[in-house]
Amino acid sequence: MTLEDYLAQNARLYPQKTAAVCGAETCSYSDLYERSCRRAADYVGQRGRVVLFRASQTIDFLVTYFAIHIAGAVAAPMEKDTPQEIIDELDGKLSSATVPEGIADVLYTTGTTGRSKGVMISHRTIIADAENLIGGQGFSHDLVFIINGPLNHIGSLSKIYPVVVLGATLLIIDGMRDINKFYDALDYPAEKMATFFVPANVRMLTQLSAERLASYAEKLDFIECGGAPLPHADMLDLCRLLPHTRLYNTYASTETGIISTYNYNDGECLVGCLGKTMQHSRIIITPDGHISCQGETLMSGYIGEPELTASVLHDNTVYMSDLGRIDEQGRLHIGGRQDDVINVGGYKVAPTEVEDAALLLPLVKDCICISAPHPITGNALKLLVVTAGGEKLNKRQVALHLKQRLEIYKVPMLYEQVDHIERTYNGKLNRKFYRGL
Repeated sequence: MTLEDYLAQNARLYPQKTAAVCGAETCSYSDLYERSCRRAADYVGQRGRVVLFRASQTIDFLVTYFAIHIAGAVAAPMEKDTPQEIIDELDGKLSSATVPEGIADVLYTTGTTGRSKGVMISHRTIIADAENLIGGQGFSHDLVFIINGPLNHIGSLSKIYPVVVLGATLLIIDGMRDINKFYDALDYPAEKMATFFVPANVRMLTQLSAERLASYAEKLDFIECGGAPLPHADMLDLCRLLPHTRLYNTYASTETGIISTYNYNDGECLVGCLGKTMQHSRIIITPDGHISCQGETLMSGYIGEPELTASVLHDNTVYMSDLGRIDEQGRLHIGGRQDDVINVGGYKVAPTEVEDAALLLPLVKDCICISAPHPITGNALKLLVVTAGGEKLNKRQVALHLKQRLEIYKVPMLYEQVDHIERTYNGKLNRKFYRGL
């Protein structure tokens, strides 16, 4: 079955069940399916071709997305602010690209570690991702899932999958710039709610509205975090505020699909742990310590780029630049990206480890660990810090704090107070911006 088969099934079994809510608009499963079928008529001539369209945080996005699939075309949701000339240029390139049978989507990566690439996702992969999330995180028919992130990326788009498979409900809001809109969503009349956050969302909520978030502790069934490592300080804060909520860190990417997950609200709260692999996935650690993934959730390749595909996908395995290890309980622990590792005097340092330790200090509101030139050692760790409340940075205090938690070679030699840390639009640390500074 495809996702659209499940949508049709839900329209028969639960015709009046609410499928999606967005602002004042509510759409039942029968309405959503009928609207999608009508819209599919707009794409009958596009069968087998890639259809580019702007993603929006609306029910109409769902209608368009399903309609493209129903018509036998391939959906390529683009960031809503993508200039028309870029869409036209891509459309021209894709017109001559070969799309394998069974492809549902082409998702464009953010390009934070290189140029943006079009990742082909099959209908089979979508269902495998859905079943991984259902089994790994406990999605259920009576759940209302809040989508707050852009629907052109796997983090939020993938949450449509299990919701539709189970006939649950999506509640769509337009980002997290206004946290009141998020809390308004949590006031929706439902017994069980869940959501997906990038780390920047977590920090914003715990720093600006901790007590308000805690007031929803009994209603929040689970929260998934992904897109980048969640700092340990933020993990601990969420565990304290939401003691009975399942809190997941997940290993996933556009290329691999949804691979593994870990409920860190388990009493251990292990930093860097991403749990055991899910039903349709496997992880192998290569001899040089890199993570490689196998299973039904893998991409089918990069559209129009066979050589690039072959460089990361071969033997039914996607080879990642992330470093990792598997512990004695079979849980994945991530050690950062190979490109991010900083070599200092022959020692390799994952900057995330330094940042996690620094963020445990109340003085540190945000930070990033970078490589900087040094007149004696040639290369040194440097910590850029945004302080809480604009307080003056006490470099000695931060260094002493880090010495108590890290090996000496991981303690930065240089410290600088800054007004803000550069991040990508979806909240990740923009490490590429700081390279070469």
